[in-house]
Amino acid sequence: MLNIDTISTTSMLTIHKLPLGSQIIDMMILVIDVVKGMQTQTAECLVIGEITCQKMVVVLNKIDLLPEMKRAVLIEKMSKKMKLTLASSIFKDSPIVSIAASPGGLDDPTRGSSLGIPELIETLSRFAFIPKRHVSSPFLLAVDHCFAIRGQGTVMTGTILQGAVNINDVIEIPQLQVTKKVKSMQMFRQPVVRAFQGDRVGICVTQFDPKTLERGMLCQPGYISKIFSAIISVKKIKYFKDSIKTKERFHISLGYETVMAKVTIFGVPRQTHDKEDSGSVEETDFNFDREYKYQDELISQVQVDRPDETDVEAPQQQFALLEFDKPVLAVPKCLVIGSKLDKDIYTNTCRLAFHGTLLKGFDDKSYATMILPRLKVYKEKCKTGIVERLTSENDVIVIKMFKKESNLQVFIGLKVFLTTGEEGIIDSSFGQSGKVKVHIPGSYIDDRLYYYGLANNSLWNM
Repeated sequence: MLNIDTISTTSMLTIHKLPLGSQIIDMMILVIDVVKGMQTQTAECLVIGEITCQKMVVVLNKIDLLPEMKRAVLIEKMSKKMKLTLASSIFKDSPIVSIAASPGGLDDPTRGSSLGIPELIETLSRFAFIPKRHVSSPFLLAVDHCFAIRGQGTVMTGTILQGAVNINDVIEIPQLQVTKKVKSMQMFRQPVVRAFQGDRVGICVTQFDPKTLERGMLCQPGYISKIFSAIISVKKIKYFKDSIKTKERFHISLGYETVMAKVTIFGVPRQTHDKEDSGSVEETDFNFDREYKYQDELISQVQVDRPDETDVEAPQQQFALLEFDKPVLAVPKCLVIGSKLDKDIYTNTCRLAFHGTLLKGFDDKSYATMILPRLKVYKEKCKTGIVERLTSENDVIVIKMFKKESNLQVFIGLKVFLTTGEEGIIDSSFGQSGKVKVHIPGSYIDDRLYYYGLANNSLWNM
């Protein structure tokens, strides 16, 4: 369970740690100051909740600060506001509980007893469930404390995010590139021989200096590697109001780190995808053999999900190439969050821009020359020309569409659209001056074709 308090410092949660722990967030408690109500951070917390879990309990705190005579009315008013806010989210049916955890504050010697805590406990008990765990996945643990015990060794404590670990297993500390054998383990001061996803555990190893590790990760050897670039599936966060443009720089949070990266956006064209037999594009996979269309900016998820309700030519699936300022440790298939953390937190704007899943990580420093050329990403361009004359009822000669030195072979077979409504195909070159012959099947051509025409063509470009 994750407890999110929206009254926080300018760092707004520990976003850089969130992607790593998202696998074990089963339910969220959203704590809101009932006096101040919704703040900028609340939208960010709701985004995080929608990305990471399906259940949430809303807690209206500090109700002791409300006038006792108007308390019930004001609580009801705030509850209605919260229900309206959550109406379009997956948390629309979330229960709302009002409490005063510490009336008067912790430093007030005359403070009264807490209010609403029994109701909160009852609500949590009602919503509690046994989550499904994946113990067969590679072992991964988030370390939050490391210390030495004389005569025993070094203990690393944390929560297992996936998989399982046993005594005598060999584990890796990837940031130090060190492997160690598990000597012993404890859970809540009780010795155990095995622990799995969701367990809070202390792991003891020998001959390891605790000063070299404060926070970090433990994993199955070889599971985590440093990467210089990555391809992710990407979705725009609906609360982020600014555009997300290619070549723009964002704070990228993945694993235990947040680094700056340049973003390049591309997607699967909807018409291309519909013709393929492979079915829907899975966000957990990336195909280097597929052709992708370059995008100047990220299309909102509403436009992607409902293409018939918008004028924008929305792709079937969107991806982003991330080029990091420095190499980062990456967990395969981990959550990735893109943010503008340099925005002023006190303005009424959400800083979380997009999220996605890490599909491919590139650990080769020369990825730009060794790997990126494999990406089949193209740009669409438009060329215009003039119908010079007719050579038959179904063929015309077009001029001023190409230059004399143009390689016309790459355009043969591409469609041409004329302003009079006809559709044709570039059939062949005509002469040496850049003219082409266009065939218009099934149409009777008349003098109306002496107008400007348009030809759509695609040029491969990254």
